This record gives sequence, C-alpha cells and structure tokens, in this order.
Amino acid sequence: MRAAEELPDRLERLALPGVLTAEEAARTTAGLVALQRPDGAIPWFRGHHLDPWDHVEAAMALDTAGEHDRAAAAYRWLARHQLPDGSWYAAYADGDADRVTDRARESNFCAYPAVGVLHHHLSTGDDAFRREMWPMVAAAVDFVLGLAREDGGIGWKREADGTPVRDALLTGCSSIHHALRCALRLAELEGETRPEWELAAGALGHAVRRHPERFLDKSRYSMDWYYPVLGGAVVGAEARSRLASRWEEFVVPGLGVRCVVPNPWVTGGESAELALALWVAGEPERAEEILRSIGHLRAGDGLYWTGRVYADRAVWPEELTSWTAGAVLLAVAALTGDPATRAVFGGADLPHGPLPDCCPDRTPGPPDLPAPRGHRFTAGDGTVDATGNGTGRDGPEGPGRAVPAGAG
Repeated sequence: MRAAEELPDRLERLALPGVLTAEEAARTTAGLVALQRPDGAIPWFRGHHLDPWDHVEAAMALDTAGEHDRAAAAYRWLARHQLPDGSWYAAYADGDADRVTDRARESNFCAYPAVGVLHHHLSTGDDAFRREMWPMVAAAVDFVLGLAREDGGIGWKREADGTPVRDALLTGCSSIHHALRCALRLAELEGETRPEWELAAGALGHAVRRHPERFLDKSRYSMDWYYPVLGGAVVGAEARSRLASRWEEFVVPGLGVRCVVPNPWVTGGESAELALALWVAGEPERAEEILRSIGHLRAGDGLYWTGRVYADRAVWPEELTSWTAGAVLLAVAALTGDPATRAVFGGADLPHGPLPDCCPDRTPGPPDLPAPRGHRFTAGDGTVDATGNGTGRDGPEGPGRAVPAGAG
C-alpha cells in the first residue's frame, strides 16, 4: 500500500474518521477492482453470480473512488447484454453473460441502471457516455413500467416464460421510485419528455408513502424499513420518524443492522445502506455511528463480510461481497461530500411526477440535508462546492438474504 501522501486526492476525500482512512479506502477500492472481470462484469465475488442491481451498486462505488473507466465498463457490460425487451436476467454465473442461472427478469434490477448512469454522468461530466447509455436506460424503464399496476405499484418480476408476477415489494418499488426520478432527469438532459414515466413516478411515490397495504408484508426485513427513505419517497421529518420507529428492533448497538428480525444476524450491506438513508434523512451523526459499528466485518483485503451471526460470534456466510463494499463506499462518499453521490441520493434536483387523485398527500420538498465537511471536489464540469444534493437481494421471501440456520 502506498504512503498516504501518494494516494489519489479522490481517495483522500473518502477518509472518514473512525470509519475509513484514505489507505483503507484505497484497499477497499482495490478489492472491488479485483472482483471486476475484464469484460466489466462485477459479480458478488468471483465464482458467484452477478445480478444487475448489485452490479450497479458496485459500479457507483468505483466512480466515488475515481475509477471512472472501470465504472463505464460495468455500464457497457449491461448495454451489451440487455435483452430485446429492455430487461436483464436476474443472475449470471460469475458475471458470464452466456451462463444464465436465473431467467426471471426482476423489475427493480432492471430499473437501477438509470441511477448508476446518472451518477456516472454527474461524477464525470461525460455527455457522450450519457448519450451512449440513454437508449439502454429508456428501454429498461419501459420494460419496468410494463409491470405497473393500476394502484401505482410495480410488479416484482416476469418469470422465465414471460408470465408477470403482479405482487409488489416495498423495497423493490422504493428503489424503482428512485430509478424513475433519475431516468426522468436523464430524459431532461436528453431533451426528451416522458409523461408516462412522470405519472408512474408520482403514483409509485404516493403508494410507497401512503399505502403499505399495496405491498407484500415483508416488514420483518430491515430493507422494507429504510428503503422508502433511501429511495426518496419519504423525506425530512417523516423520514426521521420512520427510521426512529423501529430503530431498536433493527439496530444492534456496536454491531450494525439486522437483516431480519428477530434473528441475531447483522449484515454489512444493510448497515451501510441504512447509513446512507440516515444521511438522506438529515442524521449524519447516526449514519457515522452505524458505519463505525461494522468495522468488525472488514477483512484484511479491504472488502467486507456479508454478515455475522453475533449470537454465535460467527461470520456467515463466509463471503466478501462486492455490493457490501460498494454500499460502504457510497455511504462514506455522501457523508464526506461527494457531489454526484449527494445529488443522486439527496434528490433535490430529481423530478417528481404528479400525485394521483387518491388521498391526501403532497410532493416531498427538498430534503433538509446536513452540510458537507467543507471539501471541494473536481467534477467532470469543474470544481464545485460539495453541497450537491441494493443488493440482488429480493427473493421469494422478500427483501433480504437467506437466514442462517439456527439464527432465529
């Protein structure tokens, strides 16, 4: 590892006291780089599968660390292997596009590239790349909206034979809401209007905020608790109230966030994503507290174990996953003032769709985000003040990962 003074400036800015030093951020970045295949694919880890949602989360993390060419390669992998209907399969063995292991096509997986492409554009200012990716994003969003329901929810997936699954998942739909707003911003940059996307974004945000009965009950999973905040449907005081309401159920002091209650299992990805949601809700101190608490999941190579069954003091599963490291870097980037990450997750400049005439609601105002730490960043379009403003982990049991035997 190079001396701190030799590290790129971008990595210096990912240093967060008590969470990451610049050298540790560099090691985590190197760990992610090592997992990426030469063709741009980023599987969970080498030998495991790739899903599009987690692939994008890892690519976004590469952009926060200044690895823009590698992030671009990840998005170009998606463009090359997009299916004719605008979707991607749910899982590819080791990121090999010729070795599909799950031929279902999940709506939130297919929506999320819009978030990553906007993040990359804001990180680099690369208009040519944004234009190159626009047809991919547009086709993917149209596929997703083919699963839209009359009540504003988005069906979970299409089965391998094309049969739509109409059940809607709160975590997945919260992520889709975020993706629709990012896609609308990309449409604006492209000079296009997409009124059907606007209507869908407004209806979906309203459903997430006001109609929990429209979604399958997966309330045991922490992702259903924080994703409406992370996805930007619930902001401000309402977001803080939502996170406070189940804090003691999901947060294990000093260890992180449970994946699912009541199991004694904390997971790094959920913990880092909750930290990002806390930043969105205007609670940076709590966000840093959560990130500090998962230091026990950090491995020597800079990656992070998926989780730990703390009742048994055992790492489980014994996997160092790309999306866990990616979520950590994204949360740190928001807290330390990265403009692109703040813009995409803070959402102040992302369009809102019109609200349906359903029941009392209002379009969320700009989030009351905390001030940055005073860094200045060089973005693709020049130096700017740092004031800008997943995990293929849904499944038949709802958002979350398999629960370790005996952990309940």
